[in-house]
Amino acid sequence: MTALLEIKQNIKRFYGQYEVYILPVLKFVLAFAYFLWINSNMGYMKQLDNIFVVLILALVCSILPVSVMMFLGFALMIGHCYAVGIETAGFMLLLILLMLFLRFSRSQNLAMILTPLSFGFGVPALMPIGAGLLGSALSALPAGCGVVIYYFIRFVHAQSAALSDPAAEITEKLKLISDGLVHNWAMWITVIAFVVVILFVNLLRTRAFDYAWRIAVIAGGVIYILVILAGDFCLSITVAMVPMILSTVISVLAGFVLEFFVFGGDYSRTERLEYEDDEYYYYVKAVPKASVATSERSIKKINAEPVKEEKKEDNVVSFSDDVFPEKNEMHTVKMPDMVSENTVSEKPQGLDKIDFEKQLEESLKDL
Repeated sequence: MTALLEIKQNIKRFYGQYEVYILPVLKFVLAFAYFLWINSNMGYMKQLDNIFVVLILALVCSILPVSVMMFLGFALMIGHCYAVGIETAGFMLLLILLMLFLRFSRSQNLAMILTPLSFGFGVPALMPIGAGLLGSALSALPAGCGVVIYYFIRFVHAQSAALSDPAAEITEKLKLISDGLVHNWAMWITVIAFVVVILFVNLLRTRAFDYAWRIAVIAGGVIYILVILAGDFCLSITVAMVPMILSTVISVLAGFVLEFFVFGGDYSRTERLEYEDDEYYYYVKAVPKASVATSERSIKKINAEPVKEEKKEDNVVSFSDDVFPEKNEMHTVKMPDMVSENTVSEKPQGLDKIDFEKQLEESLKDL
């Protein structure tokens, strides 16, 4: 456990130090995966189904907000639907406008992007569990819209031959699209499962009891399985049970990893505090974060070359024979380090013998 805590702290320290470089890289990877998933599931317009177009759009999204990524994804979807038929593109545009009318925030836009990708990676339950842990209850709306987009793309992919038939009338195509969306019970059951899991996980996560995050993760996985099973029994929906349960278990394990890196509370050191002021009583439960003291290594550079010590030379004054010709030897007088300019002069002789008072009396008599 100590090693995991050290890894967590090192990762958080590394991200905090290089966030300005890491965040654009993560946004580039997310945008690249999102646009590549759209082209792989649609890909009807050959001009857009190009790896260079995907790379350019991902580079643009790496330096712009997440909402731009969502709008560019919508533009790709509309372009591919237009290659199928103008009716399909019009229906897709109307569907997107209805979703944009809800005006999601930046974090909710991210939920709308990640929802189709969770289906693409085969872990759909991870999205509602993660949104319930990290987001708010309002994250259920963009997650549900993402489910609708995913099933609509699947429907267009399955019915692309009928929708692109030039002999079919516009009304027949519109009726086929509307029936395929409204009567898609698997889509509505999945929307209900996402909304219920997000609300329930967020409700448990915000409670004050111990291990609330872990209990919320497990409860979210169980509720997702139960809702899908209820839809299977009540609405006769064919669901592959074993892959669904396996993907849910993987999503729960990923939720534990998310809880460890984002929350990581140490409930063994929980403290309950009480405060009081003039109007209120405060009952506080403090859960410290699980952390470990990491040793910081400092490298001290030692110079191998010895330090040269300079000896302080005394100030000397030399008198040669030119100054004192009567002496043949040179006399050296050692001067002190600090020589003061103001020296005390000798007292004049006879200064103490003068009687100043007597002279003052004589001068006053003269006056």
